[in-house]
Amino acid sequence: MKKIEAILRPEQLEPLKEALLAAKVNGITINQVFGCGNQYGWTEYHRGSEVIMNTLPKVEFKIVVADDRLEEIVDIIINNSQTGEVGDGKIFISEITDCIRIRTKERGDAAI
Repeated sequence: MKKIEAILRPEQLEPLKEALLAAKVNGITINQVFGCGNQYGWTEYHRGSEVIMNTLPKVEFKIVVADDRLEEIVDIIINNSQTGEVGDGKIFISEITDCIRIRTKERGDAAI
């Protein structure tokens, strides 16, 4: 099993959710976050003082998938999130050793 964590532009979330639901992906966790990457934010003036706004609103979501669906899901994320501009986001993939459904005590891929 793999955990996919992606940080994206907020406006890319709805098209991505629809594409993931169409691919029958369930168990999506979504968080609103702030951060900065290569764009480092921007400068604003507040009451005459320069303020560096170095964090931008982003959306973070997490999905745990079976190993055989990893590339399919990564392709869906990229195809529905890529604009070609700085700030499109990042995808992080990590190994999950086990998953347990609390209600039924199922383990592994059956619990996803």
